[in-house]
Amino acid sequence: MAFTEVEVQEAEAAVQDGASSEDLFRLGLIYSTDVEDRGPDFIAAHKWFNLAAMLGSIPAKAYREELIFEMSSDDVTQAQRLARDWLKKNRHLIGQGQQDAAA
Repeated sequence: MAFTEVEVQEAEAAVQDGASSEDLFRLGLIYSTDVEDRGPDFIAAHKWFNLAAMLGSIPAKAYREELIFEMSSDDVTQAQRLARDWLKKNRHLIGQGQQDAAA
């Protein structure tokens, strides 16, 4: 299943409105499959699955572990670094998505 740039933009906008585990997981799914027929981006997918797993997503944990078999150790390290960097800059978004959904 290939995703379009519009779907990627919508998913990224949803995360900026409040990063829920579901939104982060969706980005992981998008990047782990295909965007505009460019193929998967396992580094980006691992980053998003890692963030979703941090928020308790069991499927994200499983997908993240599966991706490791497709990645070099340097790629995993880079994905983890990207996840940490994203979290430093966007920590205020974490949990905001769940609060908005409950309201």
